[in-house]
Amino acid sequence: MKAVIIIGSKSDMGFGKEVAEKLRFFGIESDLRIASAHKTPEHVLKIVREYEDEEVVFVTIAGRSNALSGFVDANTTKPVIASPPIKENWFDVFSSIRMPSGVAPMLVLEAENTALAVAKIFAFKNEKVRKAVEDYQRGKKEEIVKADEEMCDGQC
Repeated sequence: MKAVIIIGSKSDMGFGKEVAEKLRFFGIESDLRIASAHKTPEHVLKIVREYEDEEVVFVTIAGRSNALSGFVDANTTKPVIASPPIKENWFDVFSSIRMPSGVAPMLVLEAENTALAVAKIFAFKNEKVRKAVEDYQRGKKEEIVKADEEMCDGQC
């Protein structure tokens, strides 16, 4: 059980590491790789083939024109989550969601939500991960209730 995080270039390494960090909360290992569908398609295929016999979810991180997610998805039967980084000067979500027929990577924004999506996929078969997802969700609910109590200052 592993997430294979493929980033399109070194410039997205920080976001890839953030996803990997969030995955650790759920007890999920990850491998960070760099490959570009535009510049090194053979290298992308080599990486995908390396993991064909393992239980993996691919996370693809590419900005601008995100061919990486569709390319990976078209060449594996494993789940693929497109998680494009949001940058100040640009954000092209359409290149991550407008895919040709037969190509269906899921789109999830933000590192924390990407890790949660990976965890929910593995939770089908792994009780420890399912428990971690439940704990995570309970913690998020408790944050909201606590914030409401603080807002009311005991008067609600």
